Amino acid sequence: MRGHQLPRTADEAAAAELGDGELVALARRGEAAAFCEIMRRNNRHLFRAARGVLRDDTEAEDVVQEAYVRAFRGLAGFRGEASLSTWLTRIALNEALGRLRRRRNTVGLEAIEVAQEGGGACILMFPTAQAGGDPEGAAARREVRRLLEGAIDELPEAFRLVLVARDVDGMSVEETARILGIRPETVRTRLHRARRLLRAALDQRLGDTLREAFPFDGARCARMTEVVLARLGLATPPPG
Repeated sequence: MRGHQLPRTADEAAAAELGDGELVALARRGEAAAFCEIMRRNNRHLFRAARGVLRDDTEAEDVVQEAYVRAFRGLAGFRGEASLSTWLTRIALNEALGRLRRRRNTVGLEAIEVAQEGGGACILMFPTAQAGGDPEGAAARREVRRLLEGAIDELPEAFRLVLVARDVDGMSVEETARILGIRPETVRTRLHRARRLLRAALDQRLGDTLREAFPFDGARCARMTEVVLARLGLATPPPG
């Protein structure tokens, strides 16, 4: 906590200058501006954490909304032993993992990793621009797809053909071997090498661009804030 006294009320501009502890104190008093600022600071981080588990924009957004409602209704339980961001992230991840466990016909994450290490197909899901008319997300997906396709195109042909057959088209090792006229062992070796080359190429190409993927600002951020405040029975504060 800072040395100065908390304001009796806070607009958005004033809330932006406060530390997390002060925002929590104001939120416990029901100050809508404090809730807005907490969400503004954490929206993108929580969204990416939830999406990393669920791999679905819409469900991840729903998880973040639910996490905020749970957190804000239980602010009395926040003791400050971890940072506010860490506390919120744990709630969001728990919600996301709970939904993942409830999904039917879902392969566990560990099983996916084992399959990949064992040479199983790892289908590359190319991002599309069909996510509910969200221009920010659509632009990010188009850029990631462009970078991914470009990196695949630049792989040496022998590696590229194996990677496309296995990871893009989802063919089995045996099918790939038959189509390319090579041994199954060669397919596995080339696929392993192709994935390493692709990973290195993407690391070089993406750089700061990767940190801009799946944005959560602008209209989406504002919409999330309004929905959560409405669920808490609070009015959206006027701009500072």
